[in-house]
Amino acid sequence: MSKGILLVNLGSPDSPEPKDVKRYLGEFLMDERVIDLPVLARTALVKGIILNTRPKASAAAYKKIWWEEGSPLIVLSERLQKKVQKQTEMPVALAMRYGSMTIKKGLQELVDQGVDEVLLFPLYPQFAMATTETITVKAEKLRQKFFPNLKIESVPAFYNKPDYIEVLSNSIARHLDGKNYEHVLFSYHGVPERHIRKSDVTKSHCKIDGSCCATPSKAHEFCYRHQCLEVTRLVAEKLQFKKGAFSTSFQSRLGFDPWLQPYTDRTIERLGKEGVKSMAIITPAFVSDCLETLEEIAMEGQEIFHEMGGKDFTTVPCLNDDDEWVALLAKWVNNWALSKTKA
Repeated sequence: MSKGILLVNLGSPDSPEPKDVKRYLGEFLMDERVIDLPVLARTALVKGIILNTRPKASAAAYKKIWWEEGSPLIVLSERLQKKVQKQTEMPVALAMRYGSMTIKKGLQELVDQGVDEVLLFPLYPQFAMATTETITVKAEKLRQKFFPNLKIESVPAFYNKPDYIEVLSNSIARHLDGKNYEHVLFSYHGVPERHIRKSDVTKSHCKIDGSCCATPSKAHEFCYRHQCLEVTRLVAEKLQFKKGAFSTSFQSRLGFDPWLQPYTDRTIERLGKEGVKSMAIITPAFVSDCLETLEEIAMEGQEIFHEMGGKDFTTVPCLNDDDEWVALLAKWVNNWALSKTKA
């Protein structure tokens, strides 16, 4: 069989103009794994309220971070794809879950090159309904409808793989450059608490009570909260961060239902009020810098910190197209191909 790789990231509007942002948000928020309400309620919320109020503000945020080459997330993902392609003989395509760079186009690109076995690679270290799961479900639906002879295998969450933690820790260490920050905050994208419970394969373990994520369970394979906390623990251990000098928080909540806590904006505010003068923020839920890291953290977060009396605010870039990260991705996909050949 002829093998190929499909890297998949979140996506982006085609431009930072309100009409393109509205179209993008409509597709994103109508995904039942993003806003997991019954279709009528989801439609009323998204099309009746959010799309009539949010696109203009979101467009303004995108304009702050938009690059001359285009959306940072798209540009950085393309750089990653091109670098990985140089380190493997298999064709490597890139797609986005939302927006015009569709998964269907990515699969078609590979099929047109004679590929009949695809390694689907969601670019998310941690599993979540709204990231990894929606990609794999969408890809399978497309396979059944348009590519019935295509075999697709998906890469599971890689949050705790030692070589990933090594690469992530090395990148963080380089950017912190030996500076002794008073506090290092690991900020992950938030999800509603109900997503954690829905993903619990045991249907009983995930209570989000402060102890379940530290108690061994089969539920951890699909528990976003556990996987985020584990990345923090492993990196902090690797880099020998002092206890009390680092913590975990969650950003980008939407609506009024309880989301994972503590919230990033309130944590930054609290640290500033407590007299912390220097802090660094790491965003390990993202492999590519995007609106949530470049605007929400680097701009809004810094503003909050300074308003609360903080002085030195540093954001650590995502892995993006870091050469060590590229080499690791290439190693993983080449090992996959080798294992298929031996089988």
